[in-house]
Amino acid sequence: MSVPESELEDLRYDEEAALRLLRDGRLEVAGRLVEATNMTLYCGVTLAGRSAACVYKPVRGERPLWDFPDGTLAAREVAAYEVSKATGWQIVPPTVYREGPFGPGMCQLWIDTDQEIDLMSLIRSRHPALRKMAVFDAIVNNADRKGGHLLPLPDGATIYGVDHGVCFSADDKLRTVLWQWRGKPLPREAVGVLAKLERELESGALGRRLRELLTLAEVEATWTRVRRLLDTGVHPYPSEDWPAVPWPPI
Repeated sequence: MSVPESELEDLRYDEEAALRLLRDGRLEVAGRLVEATNMTLYCGVTLAGRSAACVYKPVRGERPLWDFPDGTLAAREVAAYEVSKATGWQIVPPTVYREGPFGPGMCQLWIDTDQEIDLMSLIRSRHPALRKMAVFDAIVNNADRKGGHLLPLPDGATIYGVDHGVCFSADDKLRTVLWQWRGKPLPREAVGVLAKLERELESGALGRRLRELLTLAEVEATWTRVRRLLDTGVHPYPSEDWPAVPWPPI
């Protein structure tokens, strides 16, 4: 399937249009991403003459995990998008939960990346977008931030993150390749965003939405992580009780 680049650009900057297309469009499977751990299908989605490429991960294709409840990974991916949207940092591509050819699952806008970027060099860098992502991962308790989950765009400024199915555990599980800011003071912008998220999680729309996607204990743990970041004012350190870096790192 080929989707015009200009149309993908339009959808990246018009999230509501992207969400409407992903949620209500006709979904057709074009292929499978065979390197993915869980069933991950490359699809086209069409609505009212508009089309885009997307990724569809049906719940029935999720591999059971010992530390996450069965059948919950798709909802966690959507929850990660909701937090990303609330930050305003454009970290997670537009993502919805919907019915598809293989049952309910998550559907996410496909992002074309800059294939010339060396991921090992990127993850060692201090790119501003990665620093925001490091804060985001601490919020959502991302247990699997690999270099291959980074999608750098040709503009050089934007880096998306994907594969957030193992986030939001109530236990501390942060495992990432982005430790270059550990112990460093949080940027002023991040502190402002965290304060906003704390309010939204406690009594706002974000808290209500996450309670539809996660357990109450997981939502409360998310609020606690945000509060901890505000209290300490620094990027977290790796845990002494949990592997700090996912394997493989890419």
